[in-house]
Amino acid sequence: MKHIRNFCIIAHIDHGKSTLADRLLQVTGTVSERDLKEQTLDDMDIERERGITIKSHAIQMDYKLNGEQYVLNLIDTPGHVDFSYEVSRAIAACEGALLLVDATQGIEAQTISNLYLAMEHDHVIIPVLNKMDLPSAMPEEVKDQMVELLGCERDEIISASGKTGEGVDALLAAIIDRIPAPKGDPNAPLQALIFDSVFNPFRGVIAYFRIMNGTLREKDLVKFYHTNKKYISEEIGVLRMKPEKKKEISAGNVGYIISGIKQAKEIKVGDTLTHFEKPCSEAIDGFENVKPMVFAGIFPVETDDFEELRDAMDKLQLNDASLTFEPESSAALGFGFRCGFLGMLHMEIVQERLEREFDMTVITTVPNVSYFATTTDQQRLVVNNPSDFPDPSRLESVEEPFINAQIITKSEYVGAVMNLCIEKRGGLKNQVYLTSDRVEMSFEMPLAEIVFDFYDRLKSISKGYASFDYHPIGYQVSNLVKMDILLNGDQVDALSALIHKDNAFNLGKKICLKLKELIPRQQFEIAIQAGIGAKIVARETVKALRKDVTAKCYGGDISRKRKLLEKQKKGKKKMKQIGNVEIPQQAFLAVLKLD
Repeated sequence: MKHIRNFCIIAHIDHGKSTLADRLLQVTGTVSERDLKEQTLDDMDIERERGITIKSHAIQMDYKLNGEQYVLNLIDTPGHVDFSYEVSRAIAACEGALLLVDATQGIEAQTISNLYLAMEHDHVIIPVLNKMDLPSAMPEEVKDQMVELLGCERDEIISASGKTGEGVDALLAAIIDRIPAPKGDPNAPLQALIFDSVFNPFRGVIAYFRIMNGTLREKDLVKFYHTNKKYISEEIGVLRMKPEKKKEISAGNVGYIISGIKQAKEIKVGDTLTHFEKPCSEAIDGFENVKPMVFAGIFPVETDDFEELRDAMDKLQLNDASLTFEPESSAALGFGFRCGFLGMLHMEIVQERLEREFDMTVITTVPNVSYFATTTDQQRLVVNNPSDFPDPSRLESVEEPFINAQIITKSEYVGAVMNLCIEKRGGLKNQVYLTSDRVEMSFEMPLAEIVFDFYDRLKSISKGYASFDYHPIGYQVSNLVKMDILLNGDQVDALSALIHKDNAFNLGKKICLKLKELIPRQQFEIAIQAGIGAKIVARETVKALRKDVTAKCYGGDISRKRKLLEKQKKGKKKMKQIGNVEIPQQAFLAVLKLD
C-alpha cells in the first residue's frame, strides 16, 4: 500500500490537463507510442471535436523510482464550470492534486475554485507551471501569483510542458515524494466509494470505485449501502488503457466491478460498496448531492418514442450523475421529461449525446431556473416550470436563486464587464487588483440572468481574457412575472417564461418579432401575442398567404370575381377556426438567444 499514489489534475479550462496526462502516460510507458494520440483519455467523439474534457477519466500507471516500483492512479478532470461536479467526485477519490497553471494566462477563476475544493479534502497540492515551451510564457510573474495564492515556496513549483514533455520526470518524482500513500486497513470490513459508473450493453452496469478499507475478491457477495441490494462480483480489475482483470483488490486502490446490474437505477454514484455478510459500520461521506442550476423540458419529436427516450435518459444518467429528470407533459409537445442541468453547456452536451449515442432526436424547451413562490395562504411552492406558477391573485412573493460570480479580467475591460453585470441585475460586492493589470471582481446576481448568453457576451467584450466562476448563495425575493406567448389566442406552454417585471415589455416585443420571422406563413393570418396575465404587452401578425383565385376569370362580369373572393374569405375564416400553427424547432432555440 505504501507504493500506491492516488492523485488528480485540476485547473482552469484550456490550461493543459489532458495534454499533461498524455505525457504522463507516455513517460510511464502505460500507452505505447503507436496508441498515443492527443487527449488519449478522452474517449467520446464530442470531447475530441470540441477539445474539452466532459468526463473525469481514471487510469493506472506503473513507475520505477530509486529501484522501487510504484502504482500511480491518475484521474484527469474537466475544467469547465458546468462540470465541476465531476471534479468534486475525482477529488473525493484521491489524496493529492496537481494544480496546473498556464504560464501564459496566469491564475484564473476556476483555478481558485478547484483549489478550494481540494483544500476542503485536506489534499496535498503540487503546483505545476504548464506550457513553459510557449514564447509568450511569463514564468516569473505567474510564479509570484502562485506563491501568493498557495503560500508555497518558489522552489516547490514545478515547471513543465505537456507538449514537449519538459519537467515530467521531476513531476513524477514530486508525486511520489509529496503525495502521501493511502491510509486504510486491508483486513477491515470492505468499504469502497463508488465515484463513477458506465453502462455496457453486453455486461450491464460497470461501477468504478476507490477502496478505503478492506479487500474485494472475485465472486464475493457484495451490497450497496443505500440501496441494500446484494450482488456477486463477477469481475473486478484495475483501470488501465483497457480494463485489466484481477483476483483481488485491496485498500487504497482504484478499480472497477461488474456484477450483472441491469437497471441503471440500482446504482448511485457516491454510494458505499461493502460485503454482504460482514458489512462496514458506516457509509463513506461521499460528495454532496448535485444541485441542478438550469431546468428545461426534453421531448421526443415523435410521441411514440417516449419509452425509448426514458431508457436513453436512464443510461445517460448512469454515466452523468449530475443529470436529474422527471416525467412531465405539455399541451403542445406531448409527454417528455423535465431535466435539471448544471449549466447551458451541460444541457447542450446532453442533447448532443442523446442524438449521437442513442439516436434520439429531441425538442428542448426554453431553459429556466428553479424559483420559490409563496401564496397568500403562506404555502411555499417550488416552481421549476412556468406552468407551475400560481395565479397572480394568490401570489404573495417570489424568490429567485442568486449567485456569487467571480470574474478575473484585464484592467482595461473593467468598465465593459461592470456594465454587462449591472445590465444583468448584478451588484458589485468586491474588487481586488491581483497585479497592476489583472482585476478580480465579485458580483451578486440572479442565476436566471447568466443562464443564456452571459458567458458568451463576457468573452466577447473582454476579447476572451475574462474568466468566470460562480457558486450559489441562496434565494432572494424578486419582482417576477409570468409571460405567456399566444398564437391565435392559444397559449404555447413551451414558450412561457418567468422574467423580471422591468424587462417584460422589451423581451415580449423581441420574442414576438423573432417568432414572426421564424413561423412560416399559412393560408390564414396568425396573431402572435405576449401576455402577462390578461394583459397583452406585445403583438405581431404573420400575414396570410393569398392564392389568386380569380386567375381563371378572364373578362365577364365583376360579380363572378367577387363571388370567388367571398368564397375564399369564408374558407379562410373556417381555416382560422380549425387551423393549427406549426412551430419550427429553431423557434424554441432562437427565443433563447435574444439580447
